[in-house]
Amino acid sequence: MTQAVEKTDALKAKPVYLNLGPSHPTMHGTLRLFCELDGEIIKRSIAEFGYLHRGFEKHAENSTWTQVIPYTDRLNYVSAMMNNVGYCKAVEELLDLEIPERAQTIRVIVCEMNRIIDHLVCTGTNLVDIGALTNFWYYFNVRERFYNIIEQLCGARLTTAYTRIGGLMRDLYPGFEDEMRACLKDLAKAIEDVTGLLNTNKIFLNRTIGVGPISKEDAIRHGFTGPCLRATGVGLDLRKAQPYYGYENYDFEVVVGEHGDSYDRIVVRFEEMKQSARIIEQAMAKLKPGPIMTDDKRVALPPKAEVYTNIEALMNHFKLIYEGIRPPVGEVYSATEAANGELGFYIVSDGSGTPYRVKCRPPCFPIFQAYPMMVEGKMLADAIAILGNLNIIAGELDR
Repeated sequence: MTQAVEKTDALKAKPVYLNLGPSHPTMHGTLRLFCELDGEIIKRSIAEFGYLHRGFEKHAENSTWTQVIPYTDRLNYVSAMMNNVGYCKAVEELLDLEIPERAQTIRVIVCEMNRIIDHLVCTGTNLVDIGALTNFWYYFNVRERFYNIIEQLCGARLTTAYTRIGGLMRDLYPGFEDEMRACLKDLAKAIEDVTGLLNTNKIFLNRTIGVGPISKEDAIRHGFTGPCLRATGVGLDLRKAQPYYGYENYDFEVVVGEHGDSYDRIVVRFEEMKQSARIIEQAMAKLKPGPIMTDDKRVALPPKAEVYTNIEALMNHFKLIYEGIRPPVGEVYSATEAANGELGFYIVSDGSGTPYRVKCRPPCFPIFQAYPMMVEGKMLADAIAILGNLNIIAGELDR
């Protein structure tokens, strides 16, 4: 009897422990998932981050208010302009400063363009993860056209530093609207092509429907926002709930799912790209001539002609460059609806030319905390598919 028990124990399969990441290509960045596997089933898992650390928040405390803007590019580098806008909006609220109408409208245009780019990257690479390469090329071709527009707009493609506290670094270039409309037509065709390939594709449907679902209660409990929350059926969108830059005057729909699974998270992003295109068309139609930078001397550099001819303008220029903008003592929390959800900046000013504290509330940080719960009990291959449509950008996990 004793010998039989020993033989039975020897035949039992032992769990296999596997590191997914931080260098595994399908982990989409410097993330790590430590898994306990029973065959190909994930029994337990632990998610870790911290392998990327640039010290954004600490850098901000040692830079002028304007010098922080390029650091925001590196948070979600896929939609950098949305980070630029979110940070500058927070500082402007601290200053009780309203930017010109044209600058507001252009910020809406570039934000929605970056939302489209972010969703193209998310869904395109996610489909590659589950074996559908063709869709990737449809999406990345149109993405490159958007990047060509961004390059002409501000001289950079990825890390743009396009906004300024009080407005923008540069106005739209001649021909911008025609190029944008042509690009939006390409986008519509790309979405049509990709959905045509996927809508009845059994492999795609089997790999996404019912895979990695999360209830609306669990999503809210973990702090989900953006497409991942809306996929569960919660229609929270800050552009509607807490409108800014005149979003309340745009005609667009908040896209929601029902089951909160991988399929819904992908489809929600497909539909959100169409809504962003609608917003861009409306914004370009209402775009009026006017300044793209405030004339408030607390933040705006005086014209060069005045700097060389007027001592007050020269001193103002000197102080803004060497001492930086000086918001009043106080604190503010300001949030925008970024591509992956609520992007918030909590800023504390002590009245000096550098921030006393900048705390970023990135959309990806709380979403990543739910990842282990969503993959336990699933196949190893499902973990890769789920991560792709959660769209965790490792730059936002920088702490």
